[in-house]
Amino acid sequence: MGLLRRAKPPAPEAGPLVEGPGAVGAPESYHPDGQWATLKNEVHLLLAAQAPQLPNAADEADLQPLTCELLSRAAADLGLSLTASQQQELAAQVSREFLGLGPIDRLVQDDSITEVMVNGPRQVYVERFGKLYETPVTFLDDAHVIRIIRKIITPLGRHIDESSPMVDGRLPDGSRVNAVIPPLAIDGPTINIRKFSADPYTVEDLIRFGTLTSELAQFLKACVWGRLNIVVSGGTGTGKTTLLNVLSSFIPEGERILTIEDAAELKLQQRHVLRLEARPPDAAGKGQITIRQLVINALRMRPDRIVVGEVRGGEALDMLQAMTTGHDGSLTTVHSSSPRDTLRRLETMALMAGMELPLRAVREQIAAAIDLIAHLQRLADGSRRVVQVTEVQGMEGDTIVTQDIFTFRAEPGLKGILRGKLVPTGMRPRFMAKLELAGASLPPTIFGHAEH
Repeated sequence: MGLLRRAKPPAPEAGPLVEGPGAVGAPESYHPDGQWATLKNEVHLLLAAQAPQLPNAADEADLQPLTCELLSRAAADLGLSLTASQQQELAAQVSREFLGLGPIDRLVQDDSITEVMVNGPRQVYVERFGKLYETPVTFLDDAHVIRIIRKIITPLGRHIDESSPMVDGRLPDGSRVNAVIPPLAIDGPTINIRKFSADPYTVEDLIRFGTLTSELAQFLKACVWGRLNIVVSGGTGTGKTTLLNVLSSFIPEGERILTIEDAAELKLQQRHVLRLEARPPDAAGKGQITIRQLVINALRMRPDRIVVGEVRGGEALDMLQAMTTGHDGSLTTVHSSSPRDTLRRLETMALMAGMELPLRAVREQIAAAIDLIAHLQRLADGSRRVVQVTEVQGMEGDTIVTQDIFTFRAEPGLKGILRGKLVPTGMRPRFMAKLELAGASLPPTIFGHAEH
């Protein structure tokens, strides 16, 4: 999630032509334009070959005659016949795509695709409905891929070259972009685009997708309203950012919210929001502003809430300190495989701050700061689900004590696909008094009954 699309996705059969073995998770073929996919790709490559001769300010009208000529040539080579209207429409599409992101432009525009993966010039995959598909899209050569990378990152003031061969960025709609070029990328330049909807998901969307239950949504809304510090955890592509955005939407109007991210992705709807974005070093290796520096500076900006897109280093310690020094109700995400692993990762990242704190002191800080962990997982059928909601209850000896409030109960489905639902464990959280003091009311039945 980083991830799902805004509209309810159609059944896979209703989408573009899909071919392949059909095994869950198996790479299959995906044809975004049916019979025209190969033709359009050929014209893209012909245009790319002539790119050096094109005027720098070429627009769609300038490209149309050349595109029509190349389209006729490519169609003849492929044994395809085009009507005049088909030729004009395809030429217009190719011209628009070429001025955008080239061969992958139509993939990025496809609402059923959640991720685009360029593995060098000759291999492009997409993620669709949680599964991977190989596309017929290709690039002319490595230089062609690098041109597209620079088209994305140059407006952001970022650069990529052999001395700085990795870069993070974003598209205008907020979709996350990562690129790596040789010598680090051995088989050619890579691009990974994780798409985000221009229209942010609501909690109703996530309930409809099955990511949340209505009971869990009600519980999480009360926790945000009650100013609990919440960590959203999970693996890559499980929907952490999407859930963080939905949780942020529960923050009441009138509070001053400050967001901190590597690449700005969050789309909060409240009026009083300040957005900070980290900055990588320039070509001379200077000017870098890290997430940690932004977190430290955020404390001087009088925030009511701090929302950090992801903690991945020493900023974890500063975030924990902020949570325990008057900035309760803060939210963040962490890459991890379980709630318990989330705590271990926070320990490690806090120690990366270089403060030489004893491990027990770090654990005490975590236990005092974090109230709740919501853990996401991508299941075998490609769906993203909250599979565990865990309360951090404090310390016993040298150990952080946790208690599951909701857990995912799996049921075997057809063809080995796991199905199931999130159910309460029957345990009432210790922080309920804090929620009630904040005016958040929850029915006792929301926690179910403990099983014996």
